[in-house]
Amino acid sequence: MVYTVRKLANISGVSVRTLHYYDEVDLLKPAYIGANGYRHYEEAQLLQLQQILFFRKLGMELNKIRQIIKKDDFSQIAALHSHRKLLARELENTRELIETIDNTIKHLQGQKKMKDKQFFEGLNSPKQTEYEKYLVDSGNITAQEIERGRKRLEKWSKEDWADTQKEWEDLLKSYVKAIQEGHGPESKIAHALVERHFKYLNRFGIEVKREEMVEKSQFYLGHPDWIKLFDSHHPKLHGFMLAAIEDYSKQ
Repeated sequence: MVYTVRKLANISGVSVRTLHYYDEVDLLKPAYIGANGYRHYEEAQLLQLQQILFFRKLGMELNKIRQIIKKDDFSQIAALHSHRKLLARELENTRELIETIDNTIKHLQGQKKMKDKQFFEGLNSPKQTEYEKYLVDSGNITAQEIERGRKRLEKWSKEDWADTQKEWEDLLKSYVKAIQEGHGPESKIAHALVERHFKYLNRFGIEVKREEMVEKSQFYLGHPDWIKLFDSHHPKLHGFMLAAIEDYSKQ
């Protein structure tokens, strides 16, 4: 079956403009271009677009996706098995979180008594272990520093956690607002947001020197889960934050 660019956009949920862009950056080429200049796609391109969207869901940048799918030994079936394995792990963790929520509701309603440890089931693993390994393996932080940070956070109250969560959400909203209002990463508003960002990190004991800002931020903000989070708020958020931090570090 042959798909026009508009039909492929309709069935995939990807805009025509995005499909044109994928063609321009050599990420997804049409099967052929008609005499009238219109792009036409076939099943091979539909499956390739599916792969691109799977990788995007995992928070991967377009350049990295292109490198992967353009490899001679790239296998769609192997990639699908990998996606399925990752999603299955996330599903298992989600189910555990839902069970914790349901049990906590019953606890608060007096229907069930929970042990202290049960309040945190699904919240501290396996993702937390994965993040800590990511940090240590990078060489940017030691296991001893992570342990010190853990002990620091153990002293926090529920109010401390709620306050920092609200502060983080407000910071992301402010970044997005700056983008929507057309402020550049070199603007005073962007620099003020960077200052807020690093003050926020200081609450967790993360102190970054000005000369380390660019390197550290590229690492800390570069984890696929973080990129996925930023993309869910605004497609330009991740790049804007990095550019603002880089410009701020030079001032």
